[in-house]
Amino acid sequence: MRILFLLGVLLASGAAFAAESNVPLLSVTPGAGGQVIGVPGASLPWLLLFPFLPALLLAFSAFARIAVVLFLLRQGLGSHTAPPNLVLTGLALLLTIFVMSPALKTIDAVAYQPFLSGALSFNDAAAKAADPLKTFMLRQTRAEDLALFTADEKGVDPKRAETVPLAALAPAFLTSELKTAFQIGFMVVLPFLIIDLVVAAVLTALGMIMLPPQLVSLPLKLLLFVSIDGWHLLVGSLTGSF
Repeated sequence: MRILFLLGVLLASGAAFAAESNVPLLSVTPGAGGQVIGVPGASLPWLLLFPFLPALLLAFSAFARIAVVLFLLRQGLGSHTAPPNLVLTGLALLLTIFVMSPALKTIDAVAYQPFLSGALSFNDAAAKAADPLKTFMLRQTRAEDLALFTADEKGVDPKRAETVPLAALAPAFLTSELKTAFQIGFMVVLPFLIIDLVVAAVLTALGMIMLPPQLVSLPLKLLLFVSIDGWHLLVGSLTGSF
């Protein structure tokens, strides 16, 4: 929870403050009835980003790739409700924490704990926390995707995380993650597609046109997936892809 909290603070406001902005999110001024708490106009846009904090957290992590593959698996099986969304999302979150545990431990050691002890200011802690996160993202980002968002940036070295701006790295990383997820998803769905085609062809040849092929193919796909220990293979392949 401590590490996730730090990531949330970093993603929500660290990018805004780490550059040149020193405007506080809240201002406290004395008034006739006591202290008055206000929101400076310069910080209002960043406060509006708070509702999107969960989406930002997931976009900066391995969650996108894992979640897309899991939902494509369910689509390939032809079961629209099992496993339910909550189960798949929970599995994706657990795998994301496992995959990103080295980066999260580094963030906790170099940024969060010093910030709690008062050794680092918020801006310094955010800057130190960004480096391990950017290093992880750079390893998963394709060069062509990064070049797409850094074409107008000068002094960017893909081998040095500190030279890559987070505003350009984030969309490049997410674009690469979606492409990788669809590549893995294609390999996962392809065997199920073959089963659907075979079942549909057999039913048509037998003249059983009124029988939905889904009723026959779903048990066969589940049998195939269980017989090859599909969950073990899929989870191992997903974690190994990072």
